[in-house]
Amino acid sequence: MSTCHTAEPADPADPGIFDWHPAELITAHESRPDSEGFALIVLNQPLHTRLAVIRQLWDNAHVRIAADGGANCLYEAAGQHGDACFDDLDVIIGDLDSLSPPAQSYYESREQQHKTKKKQTQVIRDPDQESTDFGKAVAYIRRQTRPSQTCQTGERTSPPPPPLDIVALGGLGGRVDQGLSQLHHLYLFQTDTRYSAGRMYLFSGESLTFLLKSGRHRIRVRDGERGGRGVFGKHVGILPVGGPSRITTRGLEWDVTDWETQFGGRVSTSNHVLPETEVVEVQTTADVLFTIALREEV
Repeated sequence: MSTCHTAEPADPADPGIFDWHPAELITAHESRPDSEGFALIVLNQPLHTRLAVIRQLWDNAHVRIAADGGANCLYEAAGQHGDACFDDLDVIIGDLDSLSPPAQSYYESREQQHKTKKKQTQVIRDPDQESTDFGKAVAYIRRQTRPSQTCQTGERTSPPPPPLDIVALGGLGGRVDQGLSQLHHLYLFQTDTRYSAGRMYLFSGESLTFLLKSGRHRIRVRDGERGGRGVFGKHVGILPVGGPSRITTRGLEWDVTDWETQFGGRVSTSNHVLPETEVVEVQTTADVLFTIALREEV
């Protein structure tokens, strides 16, 4: 498996500052080095919308995993129609209670060219009922990419490779319990204040959501050097799902300063990125979810 860039602070002198470039996940690249890859987890949610964006995510990912019935969704969106765009699936993992026989047969019969050798999709049954299929997929990625303390290259010792970031492909428009479970996993698997195990993103058909830990965050929503309107729309939400927080923002239509936010109190939803804003800044005293909509034309 390839490794991804780590979520180190943007300014080493201030470990509380973090830079984010979420558009890079869903933007076409002529070439992407292994050090800038990520793992894609496909959850058991229909893939009816934004197929062009989903295919770009798929192409950009270095590791592609289906969480149980997520393989059905890939098969139904492409494979059963003779479309091979999602054939290079690395792993199907879960308790396999949702995996359909046609999807399993299809992927077990696929053989993809991987670098210099051919490989097949690996199907892993994990019967643990104390973890979700989403959790099983994340745990698998973390096990496979957990770095050793050092890497030996000849007579030289180099630092271990950084952890792999994860993008989960699912929707928040179906069952409420499943949607909340997906948000829960963003918290569950990012307990370290420095994102030492890698960052996680949740991509739905309309938006991209990720967890901002306590500190200052600079989120690039447009790239002025590249021109154009970018991939993101104007709608933004900052949600204190894990508990109360105080936030300060810059670059939004309705910026706030030292603003207390919590469920049962005030929450920042349906805010807007200003037309001239390239970087949204958020300072938070506790974990909050940041969600930003995609442009309708993307």
